[in-house]
Amino acid sequence: MKHDDAADARLPEMLREVGRMADAFAGEAREAEERRVTGADRTGQVTATVSGSARLLDVRIGARAMRDLDHVELSQAVLEAVGAAREAAAEELTEVLGRLNGGGRPQPGARGHPSARDLDAMLREAGHG
Repeated sequence: MKHDDAADARLPEMLREVGRMADAFAGEAREAEERRVTGADRTGQVTATVSGSARLLDVRIGARAMRDLDHVELSQAVLEAVGAAREAAAEELTEVLGRLNGGGRPQPGARGHPSARDLDAMLREAGHG
């Protein structure tokens, strides 16, 4: 491991940046849990609502679906609606994570990110990069 005084001098700022990133992630995680995302089967007669973290909250079955579908078709419609809702929640979560620091930890040579090179070097030296 080689010693780099310049990187040592930037370490406090890098730690503050990591703290800001962690706080932002925690805030987004709290907001995600409060979000409600709805999906439907292909007919629109069965809907499911999940939290932003994909926890199932509600399933609604329309009268027409109860009348027209047998038990196998109805179960498939419920699974389809839940899957659609969870997929929509996953897409929202992906967008949120993409907004947090441009998609993750700074990449080596990332423009406009003064700590990227130092953080990458530290991770490489520690065997994580």
